[in-house]
Amino acid sequence: MLIHLVLFKLREDLSAQERERFREGIESLRDIPAVIQLWAGPPADTPPRPVVLQDYDIGLVVLLQDRAAHDQYQEHPVHQQFVQTFRNCWERITVVDVNG
Repeated sequence: MLIHLVLFKLREDLSAQERERFREGIESLRDIPAVIQLWAGPPADTPPRPVVLQDYDIGLVVLLQDRAAHDQYQEHPVHQQFVQTFRNCWERITVVDVNG
């Protein structure tokens, strides 16, 4: 398995409507055939600890079968459309890929 984790820090000036559109865009990534599971949401309200990242607005976790599935996900038109449509919504993204 391969876990693809993306942490999005959104622009502060995005309206509530733009943030909702962004969230809908993330949900569209479920339609990519290589995706086994997909979870997305804000940071959990766990107690703050120095080792826990909380300086993001939306975390995305995508479970994929392997590197080949990851590459298919990256190149899929739905993913490409998401990046093209929403790239101006974030100030920063952090990506972590983990073999599981």
